Amino acid sequence: MKNLTLRQLRAFQAVAESESFTLAAERLHLTPAALSGLIKELENQLGVTLFDRNTRKVGLSAVGAEFHPLTERVLQDLDDAVSNITHLKEMRRGIVRLAAPEVMSCTLVPAAMAEFRERYPQVEVRFFDVPLEEVIERTARGEIDLGIAPGSVTNPEIDRVPFMRAPLWLAVPRKHALARRSKVAWEDVKGHTFISFFRGFAQWAPAQFGAQGGDLLPQDVLAVRRINTALSMAQAGFGFTACPVYARDLAAGFGLSLVRLIGPEVRREYALLLRKGHSPPPAVEALRDFLLSFSPAWAASFAKSKS
Repeated sequence: MKNLTLRQLRAFQAVAESESFTLAAERLHLTPAALSGLIKELENQLGVTLFDRNTRKVGLSAVGAEFHPLTERVLQDLDDAVSNITHLKEMRRGIVRLAAPEVMSCTLVPAAMAEFRERYPQVEVRFFDVPLEEVIERTARGEIDLGIAPGSVTNPEIDRVPFMRAPLWLAVPRKHALARRSKVAWEDVKGHTFISFFRGFAQWAPAQFGAQGGDLLPQDVLAVRRINTALSMAQAGFGFTACPVYARDLAAGFGLSLVRLIGPEVRREYALLLRKGHSPPPAVEALRDFLLSFSPAWAASFAKSKS
């Protein structure tokens, strides 16, 4: 195969269309000598004469006339391919597979997907609400483009990108005395049953309590797996639970109010998960970047208004 270059082909096309080395050189922002050199290289590699030259005119030779439509097709196909890549880069189309566990699935994800669709209507987001373990495993296998997960993830096949830290607020029945406060301290919770749906709460929470962690951490902890279970049990009077501030509307559905929980303020970190060592396509990058900017402001908006 001849080692032809795009510069040679574009030089040939420019001369063929303008019938002038001078005009073609101006069009390509080359000197006439540089342009002539490219044409000479091309003719030498092909072993044919592509142009008939005289003092007044440059025209295609018989072989050049046969060669011209072939080069036009090659260059047009290349331009179309580059245009398609540009469209992808601009997120004009594409498919993103997104997965998140329960709490994110019924709070952040619907709000984020709705706004993202307004900005990028040609990107299709296929969402999977699955358990946390499945989010991690499917992202690591490449079945999911973007996963959302709370807390730490130790899977070596995963790149973890923190994108949001949301404070935990206490969920209490609306008629309870604590519901009338603007804020509640962990010390006030200590004497009650604490219903926790957080994975590994006893491991990650103490680090945020500081030196008094052992004294402030609830001792009577009832562990459940789902937020709806925790909220339902709090509604039934089995104790109090804490949930991210953005779950306010979810708690309200169980007749609970969220009260700011301080002394200290405990924040839960959330991260985007991507498969390690794989460059995401533009549509995935678009959703990733959108979530990184959208989510913190979205979560903060709940803390600004009274629950």
